[in-house]
Amino acid sequence: MKNKKLISLLTLGMSASVLLAACSSEGEEVSSGSVETAGDDFSVAMVTDTGGVDDKSFNQSAWEGLQAWGEENGKEKGLSGYDYFQSENESDFITHFATGANSGFDVMFGVGYLLKDAIQESANNYPDTKFAIIDDTIEGENTTSVLFYDNEAAFLAGVAAAKTTKTDHVAFVGGMESVVIDRFEAGFVAGVEHVNPDIEISVQYVGSFADAAQAKSIANGLYSNGADIIYQAAGNAGNGVFSEARDIVTADPSREVYVIGVDRDQEEEGKLEIDGEVRDLTLTSTVKGVGTAAQEIANKALNGEFPANETQFLGLADNGVSLTDGVLSEEALEAVREAEEAIINGEIEVPESPAE
Repeated sequence: MKNKKLISLLTLGMSASVLLAACSSEGEEVSSGSVETAGDDFSVAMVTDTGGVDDKSFNQSAWEGLQAWGEENGKEKGLSGYDYFQSENESDFITHFATGANSGFDVMFGVGYLLKDAIQESANNYPDTKFAIIDDTIEGENTTSVLFYDNEAAFLAGVAAAKTTKTDHVAFVGGMESVVIDRFEAGFVAGVEHVNPDIEISVQYVGSFADAAQAKSIANGLYSNGADIIYQAAGNAGNGVFSEARDIVTADPSREVYVIGVDRDQEEEGKLEIDGEVRDLTLTSTVKGVGTAAQEIANKALNGEFPANETQFLGLADNGVSLTDGVLSEEALEAVREAEEAIINGEIEVPESPAE
């Protein structure tokens, strides 16, 4: 009954002009107008998790994919094209999906496993709207799901870190403990141990995908205790790791510390200029095709080919995940390429969860 009451209130409220909870890339609120203004134009929208659309990571990758879809199809940001709803907390999820469905968006994307329950409930409540989740699975003829073998790219990151570390101590910083982040941790640890099982590996979690200050504090402790490379899979919180690395090298340019980026090429987050010289503190980045997946699903739906009730799995063999060259040495790059080939050929089986 509570869900039905919520939907009724939202429907009533949408009869008048409302403001979307989403903010534009310039930080301005976007007026959604009435439900009818969406007209017959095909449109898509995404709901972010609490990391925000400008997290320089997962959410931003998905948004860039929808922007690319809009450009490809001559669409503009707004009700008749593409848009996003930015969530400040988890209680926003169900409201944003309901608002989007009532506004006439044809496809609603949920970005991240945290949105699973909200998007599944919304798919049940709005059978005429299509729903797609990235990094988890939902069910229904109006749903589709995308999962990535993040552990495969993380394994390559571990190989790169092991081939680069000078202290024989590396670290992993995760956002929130979950099946998804387990894959990042497990792959990274396995990759390091594949090169050298004697390297020390520290693992810590922020407990959030948004708390950059806490991630910065964790990174400070790890770097202070001898880790010279940190692989962060923490969404917006991961920016705190980059911030700490930049602060350390600014204070002491002789220090060699690195960050491994996640989800998209985070090279820019590691740029630092000291005395006119640019330092690159992003060793490499694991990249997942979140934006490409979102763009392809939107196009399939537009063309009447929505992959209903299907789950797509994307890994190294599908170019769904990858590792950037970054500032890796030739030796490290060669080791990464050998490991990648072995994974694709089935010679290396990468674990999906950390060892007990």
